[in-house]
Amino acid sequence: MEKSKIICITALTLFFTFSCDQAKSQTVINPLQEQNTMSVLWFQKAGEARALFYQGYNIGKMRLDDILSKKQWKQGLKPAIVLDLDETVIDNSPLFAQKIMSPPSPYLNWGTWVERSAAKALPGAIDFLRYADSKGVAIYYISNRKEAQKASTIKNLQNIGAPQADAAHVLLKQKGERGKEARRLQVAQTHDIVLLFGDNLGDFSGFEGLSVTQRAQMADKQRSEFGRKLIVFPNPMYGDWEGAIYQYDSRRSDPEKAKLRKDNLEPFQP
Repeated sequence: MEKSKIICITALTLFFTFSCDQAKSQTVINPLQEQNTMSVLWFQKAGEARALFYQGYNIGKMRLDDILSKKQWKQGLKPAIVLDLDETVIDNSPLFAQKIMSPPSPYLNWGTWVERSAAKALPGAIDFLRYADSKGVAIYYISNRKEAQKASTIKNLQNIGAPQADAAHVLLKQKGERGKEARRLQVAQTHDIVLLFGDNLGDFSGFEGLSVTQRAQMADKQRSEFGRKLIVFPNPMYGDWEGAIYQYDSRRSDPEKAKLRKDNLEPFQP
């Protein structure tokens, strides 16, 4: 075979191989992850997102000062604050951004991300936590990360300078446990929880497992507690708000989830 023909065939083979691989990588990206583009972009780039975190922690500081100055906690107990971790103290948005940009990979999942201990602090979090620590307030981090991830979680908190980041103050999800109430009650045996911080209504009592409508009703019922004892941060990327739309059934297919998303929209009715 002529040398020129060999070169031509080789070039065509490489071209079609590259084209097929590129098409394959483009088709396997989860379309539901693609829908998350605006949510992750807002969380990472919107000045409004940063402002809301500063606002939440500023409110927390003002409330803490008021509580401490008036000694508004139960006698015989020590004052404590309870915080969620993910999207409350630490920022996991790079993981969700990577999922949008890349096809699924066994090296790109929640477990491997947590093991890296690489999440950065969210705006205002560390300044507030250090302030609370300087006032002698106990800090408990209650997260639904798995107990097996405790060492990596503590390392991440220590890396960003979070105070009281140790095994006694980082309470993670135990096997068979649902929700956080048991761990909040554990803290309440020795402390009066004066403030709670989270990005999910499940970070507060009374919201676990509720439907979309029930969550809204419970938020209305507890309206006076938001900004007083309960501090909520923005998270449009994921949460129980989405789980409630799927009736908390993670086994639903992507097409089913996509349909439920649209079914729950409330468009203008002319």
